[in-house]
Amino acid sequence: MHKRKQRGSAWSIQLAFFLYRTFGYKFLYLLLYPITFFYFLVASNAKVALKIYYNRLDIPFTNKIYYEHLRIFAICLTDRFISKMNPEDYEFIYDDNDIPKNILEHGSILVYSHVGGWAASSTGAHVSNRINIVMQEAMLSGITQIENKLKTKSEINIIDLDQGTIAVSIQIANALLNEEVVAMMADRAANKKAEKEAFFLNEKANFNKNPFQIAYKMNKPIIAYFIIWIGMQRYKVEYIHIELDRNISEEDAIEKALILYVAKFEEIVKKHPEQWFNLYDFWEKK
Repeated sequence: MHKRKQRGSAWSIQLAFFLYRTFGYKFLYLLLYPITFFYFLVASNAKVALKIYYNRLDIPFTNKIYYEHLRIFAICLTDRFISKMNPEDYEFIYDDNDIPKNILEHGSILVYSHVGGWAASSTGAHVSNRINIVMQEAMLSGITQIENKLKTKSEINIIDLDQGTIAVSIQIANALLNEEVVAMMADRAANKKAEKEAFFLNEKANFNKNPFQIAYKMNKPIIAYFIIWIGMQRYKVEYIHIELDRNISEEDAIEKALILYVAKFEEIVKKHPEQWFNLYDFWEKK
């Protein structure tokens, strides 16, 4: 499995909570400027990966761009936890919330990418049914415990990929049969079997075919969310609705749906290049 290290630590998150409770969000927001500068100096692996990414976009990779990319990442990482503590303080703006809401409330696949505030957005999904997030809990146990304590304010369940294929498949199937939402990341596969190639920024890259495969097998629609940070505790939600074509073979239907997703994904990163947080060489040949 291709595990990517979760950034952050339990003690730093606890410190962020303390500062938030004591001084408020604006203080924490401003404090991220010097914190970002520290990582700007030491995060060499992220710098190498981002240089590759910006070259794909044909954007000069300057120190200013690098710093701003890290700063927005720090903001979105902070919002991941603060939004669970006080979700009412966050604004998620939709052009038309009724369309995705109606689809999600009848059982569907919610596809996320490591874009902007994806981890904070579950608090602003505006759906009444349960959201099951399928992810690899490779975080430190202290961070996991913090998130578990904060889940009391939302109907969110984590389906941990480390439980094994059979256990995960059963939980996903049960959730969809109960007309719940199953959320999955499409821009990172948990293992080689789940990978499917598609052209992304003019080069083949591997995506996670599982959400598209499950949607086909379970006859469920897909909503792909892209959560764009637009200001302090404010996010714009852009989405695409994808229906798998069950009149063609499973393999062809998955490829067709993946192409639609990747096209929207490209559109998003070209408009908001500083908000994609897959901080490794996405096009690396393994």
